[in-house]
Amino acid sequence: MLSAHIVPLLVTTDLPTEAELTDFGELLVGAVRALPSRDGTTFPGHLHGGVFWLGRPAPPDAPPPAAGELRFAALLGFLSAAGRPGLSTSKVVAAARQAITAAVTARYGDLGSPPAVITIRADDVRERTPDDALPVITLTQRAAGVA
Repeated sequence: MLSAHIVPLLVTTDLPTEAELTDFGELLVGAVRALPSRDGTTFPGHLHGGVFWLGRPAPPDAPPPAAGELRFAALLGFLSAAGRPGLSTSKVVAAARQAITAAVTARYGDLGSPPAVITIRADDVRERTPDDALPVITLTQRAAGVA
């Protein structure tokens, strides 16, 4: 029997100025599709949430960030994961942290610190996700010939 978890999640990290939120969201979705387990196998993950920039609002006449500066990005959402019996929420979060850190480092290089990947309250996801957050969702692939 599979063990299923739905984990409210906050992911925050610095990104290069030229990074795009859509790319960041796609990177996170891809990173959690196959979560690593300690025995070297993987278990499936599904992400549903929103990505957005964190930071102080800049006045309209403010100059754009200088090249090489970092911007703070975040995701608030829900990570669903299914695995073998004995899978715990802490193991799901640890696997997500490992997968996301590897993906961010591979895409953007060493940014000085790894992404923060932490579980939060479900109400915080619903209440604190900005209205202008870009939606991210793991799409499941349909079997061939199935509509």
